Amino acid sequence: MKILGLIGGTSWVSTIDYYRMINEGINEQLGDLNFAECIIHSFNYADIKRNNDANDWDANLRMMTAAGLNLKNSGAKAIVICANTMHKIADQLEENIQLPIIHIATATANAVNAAGIKKIGLLGTKFTMEQAFYRDKFTALGIEVVIPDDKERDFIHYSIFEELGRGLLKPETKSYYIDVINKLAADGAEGIIMGCTEIPLLISSDDVDIPLFDTARIHSKAAVEFALS
Repeated sequence: MKILGLIGGTSWVSTIDYYRMINEGINEQLGDLNFAECIIHSFNYADIKRNNDANDWDANLRMMTAAGLNLKNSGAKAIVICANTMHKIADQLEENIQLPIIHIATATANAVNAAGIKKIGLLGTKFTMEQAFYRDKFTALGIEVVIPDDKERDFIHYSIFEELGRGLLKPETKSYYIDVINKLAADGAEGIIMGCTEIPLLISSDDVDIPLFDTARIHSKAAVEFALS
């Protein structure tokens, strides 16, 4: 079994789910008392948020590189970034540490493509929804990505950092997300990417009539496949 290096803390809430799902995935494949060999570096979320607000991705990259090198030196054979937004610097991080990054958008695009979907709605931080680092993985497979309008993107971005990342799950926020999902579906989206690893804490497939793609779960499955390859 290959050792996985998990970079978490962005936020700690979803990092817990990664740890659980990866261990469950290994045990499902190997049985008995077999679980994942992994090492976790968990950031102080406030430091990451401060850099994001300042658009200082160089600072984030320096922090991620230091964490990645520590995980590599501790025996990790691949890195799992336990967040969607931080994959904005995944390619640079992979170059810096010379270790494979199991990319969340690649894994999710493959899952969406396997489902035969050609138009997908994307929810996440404004970085994830608006920038090319995520969408390009889908475009390369001929999948059209649609996103909420400006006001809706602002609210979703705010709720991720100020609510979901703190473990706050408000009924009114859930209702807002459901309305946004239904609007995207009415505009032709055949499914929805929950492109922030905290969104599945708020919304489940029982809440809407359209397929949901849980990026944390898909990413964890990809990590398990790598560990057992």
